[in-house]
This record gives sequence, C-alpha cells and structure tokens, in this order.
Amino acid sequence: MTKKKLALEIIERLKKEYPTAHCSLDYNQAWKLLVSVRLAAQCTDARVNIVVKELYAKFPDVDALASADVEEIEQIVKPCGLGHSKARDISACMKILRDEYGGNVPDDFDALLKLPGVGRKSANLVIGDVFGKPAIVTDTHCIRLVNRMGLVDGIKEPKKVEMALWKIIPPEEGNDFCHRLVYHGRDICTARTKPHCDKCCIADICRKKGI
Repeated sequence: MTKKKLALEIIERLKKEYPTAHCSLDYNQAWKLLVSVRLAAQCTDARVNIVVKELYAKFPDVDALASADVEEIEQIVKPCGLGHSKARDISACMKILRDEYGGNVPDDFDALLKLPGVGRKSANLVIGDVFGKPAIVTDTHCIRLVNRMGLVDGIKEPKKVEMALWKIIPPEEGNDFCHRLVYHGRDICTARTKPHCDKCCIADICRKKGI
C-alpha cells in the first residue's frame, strides 16, 4: 500500500472513530485562538482554557489587550509556564493586530507568520479553523502518530513533517485529520504509555504497531 493510499484509509477510519473532533482550545473569535495557541506551548489545552477566562474578563478585546501592561498579562498567564515570553509575544501581537489590521486577524498564512509568537503550527491552526482553508497542524501528537503509522519515515522536524503530509493528505482533509490525531493520540496511541493497539481502529494497517 502506498503512503497516499494508507493516508486515505487512515483518514476514513479516524472519521468514523472521531466524527466530531475539533480544536480543544476554547475560543469564539480569531484573536482569542491566537492567544490560546501561544499559551498552549508546553502547556495543556485544558489549563489554557481555564487561564484565558481571567485574561479575557480583564482584557475583553484586542484593543484592551494591546494596551495592557506586559506585567499584568504575565501575572495572569503565568500558570501556563514561560509567562514572560508568552506575555511579551501576546502583547506585541495584539498591538500589530490593532495598529495594522484594524483589530482583525489576517487570513494570509505569510502575514500570520510575521506576527510575534506565531509559528507554522499556530498559523495553520488559525488558517484551518478560523478561515476554513487547507491546513496541516504538526503538533506533537501529529508528529508522533504519523511516524508510528508509517505516513512519514523518522521525520521529527515539524515543517518537514508538514511538507511530507501535504504530498499525501488531500488539502480539504488536513485540518480535521490533525484534530483527529490529537484525539487518537490522547486516547489510544499515547506518548507516556505503550500504545493501546488492541483498541486501535487502524491497528491492522499501522506500519509500526506497538512502537
């Protein structure tokens, strides 16, 4: 089976297993997703979802957050870890959104990459979830699982994994596929324990079963 055929089969099986998979960061506006995904670095989405409630209660829009002192932001986001750098990036990012984009988040991938604290993973998440454009989010779950499954061969660098997946994943499937990998990575193909291959919906076609 070619990697492309393997990818299509895995996509279909994960669709049936996780039909309602979606981004696990809570947000109702594009700028909030930008904030949350920055806070999620080396932090769980569950913790981020708790912390941002206080952040948005105090700074309810782009203008408020852009005008806030970095120290105030840091005090609130400190539980997410790396508080100083995350607060600094969030502040700088919101200032650019306010001053250059009228408070809106750009729907252009390259423009997103120029925002402070926004890398390819974050830009793809916003492009896919907010704007509904083709996207592949290579987070830790994605990288671990596509290597185990055999969709990529020993590639760990996020951008290289992303480029390899673009060749075999239909553009319209990429975003949802990556969300489903997160669910599968948390429930079945876990990182901290041996994968639960006996419960896995793709065990019979996985190239690296049990690894």
